[in-house]
Amino acid sequence: MIRVLIADDQAMVRQGFGALLSAQPDLLVVGDAADGAEAVTEARRLDPDVVLMDVRMPVLDGLAATRRLLGDARAERPRVLVLTTFDLDDYVYEALRAGASGFLLKDAPAADLVHAVRVVAAGDALLAPAVTRRLIADFAARPDHRRPRPTDLAGLTPREVDVLRLIARGRSNAEIAADLVVAEQTVKTHVGRILAKLRLRDRAQAVVVAYETGLVAAGE
Repeated sequence: MIRVLIADDQAMVRQGFGALLSAQPDLLVVGDAADGAEAVTEARRLDPDVVLMDVRMPVLDGLAATRRLLGDARAERPRVLVLTTFDLDDYVYEALRAGASGFLLKDAPAADLVHAVRVVAAGDALLAPAVTRRLIADFAARPDHRRPRPTDLAGLTPREVDVLRLIARGRSNAEIAADLVVAEQTVKTHVGRILAKLRLRDRAQAVVVAYETGLVAAGE
Protein backbone atom coordinates (compact mmCIF):
# COMPACT_ATOMS: atom_id res chain seq x y z
CA MET A 1 0.00 0.00 0.00
CA ILE A 2 1.36 3.42 -1.02
CA ARG A 3 0.88 6.02 1.72
CA VAL A 4 0.20 9.55 0.43
CA LEU A 5 0.14 12.98 2.08
CA ILE A 6 -1.54 15.85 0.19
CA ALA A 7 -0.23 19.39 0.76
CA ASP A 8 -2.26 22.20 -0.83
CA ASP A 9 -3.69 25.45 0.53
CA GLN A 10 -7.05 24.91 -1.22
CA ALA A 11 -9.42 22.65 0.70
CA MET A 12 -11.32 21.67 -2.44
CA VAL A 13 -8.11 20.51 -4.12
CA ARG A 14 -7.11 18.46 -1.09
CA GLN A 15 -10.55 16.87 -0.92
CA GLY A 16 -10.70 16.20 -4.64
CA PHE A 17 -7.26 14.63 -4.84
CA GLY A 18 -7.95 12.72 -1.64
CA ALA A 19 -11.16 11.19 -2.99
CA LEU A 20 -9.49 10.26 -6.27
CA LEU A 21 -6.47 8.60 -4.68
CA SER A 22 -8.44 6.89 -1.91
CA ALA A 23 -10.53 5.15 -4.55
CA GLN A 24 -7.45 3.27 -5.76
CA PRO A 25 -6.92 -0.15 -4.14
CA ASP A 26 -3.16 0.36 -3.72
CA LEU A 27 -3.20 3.97 -2.46
CA LEU A 28 -3.91 5.22 1.07
CA VAL A 29 -4.23 8.95 1.84
CA VAL A 30 -2.85 9.21 5.38
CA GLY A 31 -3.35 12.96 5.82
CA ASP A 32 -3.25 16.43 4.34
CA ALA A 33 -1.77 19.85 5.03
CA ALA A 34 -2.83 23.41 4.18
CA ASP A 35 0.66 24.97 4.11
CA GLY A 36 4.30 23.98 3.78
CA ALA A 37 5.10 24.06 7.48
CA GLU A 38 2.20 21.75 8.25
CA ALA A 39 3.29 19.49 5.37
CA VAL A 40 6.72 19.03 6.96
CA THR A 41 5.23 18.36 10.39
CA GLU A 42 2.66 15.90 9.09
CA ALA A 43 5.15 14.11 6.84
CA ARG A 44 7.45 13.51 9.79
CA ARG A 45 4.53 12.33 11.93
CA LEU A 46 2.73 10.16 9.37
CA ASP A 47 5.73 8.85 7.41
CA PRO A 48 4.10 8.81 3.93
CA ASP A 49 5.76 7.24 0.90
CA VAL A 50 4.78 10.15 -1.35
CA VAL A 51 4.02 13.80 -0.63
CA LEU A 52 1.96 15.71 -3.21
CA MET A 53 3.44 19.16 -2.69
CA ASP A 54 1.75 22.29 -4.01
CA VAL A 55 4.25 24.96 -5.01
CA ARG A 56 2.48 28.10 -3.83
CA MET A 57 1.39 27.83 -0.20
CA PRO A 58 1.34 30.21 2.78
CA VAL A 59 3.62 30.09 5.85
CA LEU A 60 6.19 27.94 4.02
CA ASP A 61 6.08 27.43 0.26
CA GLY A 62 6.41 24.05 -1.40
CA LEU A 63 10.05 24.63 -2.32
CA ALA A 64 11.14 25.35 1.24
CA ALA A 65 9.05 22.46 2.52
CA THR A 66 10.67 20.11 0.01
CA ARG A 67 14.14 21.23 1.09
CA ARG A 68 13.31 20.60 4.73
CA LEU A 69 11.83 17.19 4.09
CA LEU A 70 14.53 15.90 1.77
CA GLY A 71 17.32 17.48 3.79
CA ASP A 72 16.23 15.47 6.81
CA ALA A 73 18.91 13.15 8.19
CA ARG A 74 16.46 10.26 8.46
CA ALA A 75 17.26 7.25 6.28
CA GLU A 76 13.69 6.96 5.03
CA ARG A 77 12.46 10.13 3.40
CA PRO A 78 9.30 10.51 1.33
CA ARG A 79 9.31 11.02 -2.39
CA VAL A 80 8.03 14.48 -3.32
CA LEU A 81 5.82 15.06 -6.33
CA VAL A 82 5.46 18.78 -6.95
CA LEU A 83 2.07 20.09 -8.07
CA THR A 84 1.95 23.34 -9.99
CA THR A 85 -0.48 25.41 -12.04
CA PHE A 86 2.26 26.67 -14.35
CA ASP A 87 4.49 24.40 -16.42
CA LEU A 88 7.44 26.78 -16.16
CA ASP A 89 7.07 27.92 -12.57
CA ASP A 90 10.47 29.04 -11.22
CA TYR A 91 9.87 27.07 -8.05
CA VAL A 92 9.90 23.82 -10.01
CA TYR A 93 13.54 24.30 -10.99
CA GLU A 94 14.62 24.58 -7.39
CA ALA A 95 12.31 21.78 -6.26
CA LEU A 96 14.07 19.39 -8.65
CA ARG A 97 17.43 20.56 -7.39
CA ALA A 98 16.22 20.02 -3.81
CA GLY A 99 15.48 16.40 -4.67
CA ALA A 100 11.85 16.31 -5.77
CA SER A 101 11.13 13.30 -7.97
CA GLY A 102 9.21 15.25 -10.56
CA PHE A 103 6.21 17.48 -11.04
CA LEU A 104 2.70 17.38 -12.40
CA LEU A 105 0.38 20.10 -13.63
CA LYS A 106 -2.76 20.48 -11.53
CA ASP A 107 -4.98 20.31 -14.60
CA ALA A 108 -3.57 16.94 -15.67
CA PRO A 109 -6.11 14.11 -16.17
CA ALA A 110 -7.02 12.13 -13.06
CA ALA A 111 -5.37 9.01 -14.47
CA ASP A 112 -2.08 10.93 -14.80
CA LEU A 113 -2.12 11.85 -11.12
CA VAL A 114 -2.69 8.26 -10.05
CA HIS A 115 0.05 7.07 -12.40
CA ALA A 116 2.44 9.76 -11.17
CA VAL A 117 2.03 8.73 -7.53
CA ARG A 118 2.75 5.10 -8.41
CA VAL A 119 5.78 5.99 -10.54
CA VAL A 120 7.32 8.20 -7.85
CA ALA A 121 6.59 5.69 -5.09
CA ALA A 122 8.44 3.03 -7.08
CA GLY A 123 11.57 5.18 -6.97
CA ASP A 124 11.38 6.43 -10.53
CA ALA A 125 11.03 10.02 -11.66
CA LEU A 126 8.22 11.67 -13.57
CA LEU A 127 10.31 13.17 -16.36
CA ALA A 128 8.92 11.80 -19.58
CA PRO A 129 6.73 14.74 -20.75
CA ALA A 130 8.42 17.07 -23.22
CA VAL A 131 7.49 20.05 -21.07
CA THR A 132 9.62 18.63 -18.26
CA ARG A 133 12.64 18.20 -20.50
CA ARG A 134 12.23 21.77 -21.71
CA LEU A 135 11.92 23.02 -18.15
CA ILE A 136 15.09 21.27 -17.00
CA ALA A 137 17.00 22.36 -20.08
CA ASP A 138 16.07 25.98 -19.43
CA PHE A 139 16.93 25.56 -15.75
CA ALA A 140 20.36 24.14 -16.61
CA ALA A 141 21.11 27.07 -18.92
CA ARG A 142 20.93 29.50 -16.02
CA PRO A 143 24.28 30.56 -14.54
CA ASP A 144 25.06 28.98 -11.18
CA HIS A 145 28.52 28.81 -9.61
CA ARG A 146 27.49 25.83 -7.48
CA ARG A 147 27.05 23.51 -10.42
CA PRO A 148 28.80 20.13 -10.46
CA ARG A 149 31.92 19.88 -12.63
CA PRO A 150 32.18 17.57 -15.65
CA THR A 151 34.92 15.72 -13.73
CA ASP A 152 32.19 14.49 -11.36
CA LEU A 153 31.25 12.08 -14.15
CA ALA A 154 34.77 10.61 -14.35
CA GLY A 155 33.79 7.52 -12.37
CA LEU A 156 31.20 6.47 -14.96
CA THR A 157 31.98 3.97 -17.69
CA PRO A 158 31.42 5.03 -21.33
CA ARG A 159 28.22 2.95 -21.44
CA GLU A 160 26.96 4.52 -18.20
CA VAL A 161 27.59 7.95 -19.73
CA ASP A 162 25.53 6.89 -22.75
CA VAL A 163 22.69 5.77 -20.47
CA LEU A 164 22.83 8.98 -18.42
CA ARG A 165 22.66 11.06 -21.59
CA LEU A 166 19.54 9.19 -22.70
CA ILE A 167 17.96 9.50 -19.24
CA ALA A 168 18.46 13.25 -19.50
CA ARG A 169 16.62 13.25 -22.80
CA GLY A 170 13.59 11.74 -21.12
CA ARG A 171 13.96 8.17 -22.40
CA SER A 172 12.38 5.32 -20.45
CA ASN A 173 14.38 2.17 -19.66
CA ALA A 174 12.66 0.35 -22.52
CA GLU A 175 13.51 3.14 -24.97
CA ILE A 176 17.13 3.24 -23.78
CA ALA A 177 17.37 -0.53 -24.21
CA ALA A 178 16.10 -0.21 -27.79
CA ASP A 179 18.50 2.67 -28.57
CA LEU A 180 21.54 0.80 -27.22
CA VAL A 181 20.38 -2.64 -28.38
CA VAL A 182 20.65 -4.22 -24.92
CA ALA A 183 18.23 -5.91 -22.52
CA GLU A 184 16.03 -3.67 -20.39
CA GLN A 185 17.40 -5.37 -17.24
CA THR A 186 20.89 -4.32 -18.34
CA VAL A 187 19.69 -0.72 -18.53
CA LYS A 188 18.21 -0.99 -15.03
CA THR A 189 21.58 -2.20 -13.78
CA HIS A 190 23.35 0.72 -15.44
CA VAL A 191 20.87 3.20 -13.97
CA GLY A 192 21.38 1.77 -10.48
CA ARG A 193 25.16 2.08 -10.81
CA ILE A 194 24.90 5.65 -12.10
CA LEU A 195 22.76 6.71 -9.15
CA ALA A 196 25.11 4.95 -6.70
CA LYS A 197 28.30 6.42 -8.17
CA LEU A 198 26.92 9.95 -8.32
CA ARG A 199 25.18 9.57 -4.92
CA LEU A 200 21.77 10.50 -6.35
CA ARG A 201 18.31 9.53 -5.13
CA ASP A 202 16.61 9.02 -8.48
CA ARG A 203 16.43 9.81 -12.17
CA ALA A 204 15.22 13.37 -11.56
CA GLN A 205 18.50 14.27 -9.89
CA ALA A 206 20.40 12.38 -12.60
CA VAL A 207 18.78 14.56 -15.27
CA VAL A 208 19.72 17.74 -13.43
CA VAL A 209 23.34 16.58 -13.06
CA ALA A 210 23.52 15.65 -16.75
CA TYR A 211 22.46 19.15 -17.78
CA GLU A 212 24.46 20.99 -15.15
CA THR A 213 27.73 19.25 -16.01
CA GLY A 214 27.22 19.94 -19.69
CA LEU A 215 26.86 16.26 -20.61
CA VAL A 216 23.64 17.24 -22.35
CA ALA A 217 23.27 20.71 -23.77
CA ALA A 218 20.20 22.78 -23.05
CA GLY A 219 17.78 22.54 -25.94
CA GLU A 220 19.25 19.27 -27.23
